[in-house]
Amino acid sequence: MTSLVQTARELRGNATDAERLLWRFVRNRHLSGYRFRRQVPLGPYVADFVCLRARLILEIDGGQHNESLLDDLERTQYFARHGFRVIRFWNNEVLQQTEAVLESILEALIQACPHPSPLPQAGEGELREAPDE
Repeated sequence: MTSLVQTARELRGNATDAERLLWRFVRNRHLSGYRFRRQVPLGPYVADFVCLRARLILEIDGGQHNESLLDDLERTQYFARHGFRVIRFWNNEVLQQTEAVLESILEALIQACPHPSPLPQAGEGELREAPDE
């Protein structure tokens, strides 16, 4: 019986085109400084991509997932029970709409980890002249 660590290694070595493409954009903190790991064993599953800081999992699904929707739901629920948010993308989305996928990921990251010192909203923090008396 292979361990999840061995399975994760095999999955990293046999990545799909979509996984390889997405990895190019999220590895080495390329996506706004967020660190992702790929093919990470979490409980009884191996998550495709994980940002631990944001508690965000990215799952890249191919055609085989049409037949395993209940398995995917169970997996997503498991991750959610352990404090992770899961975003799923189809292979063709990653390959054909890469910018939109990256924007969705970045938006989820920002929601999960807001900047510690956010910029003031319009009108806040502006210097104003004292009213004439």
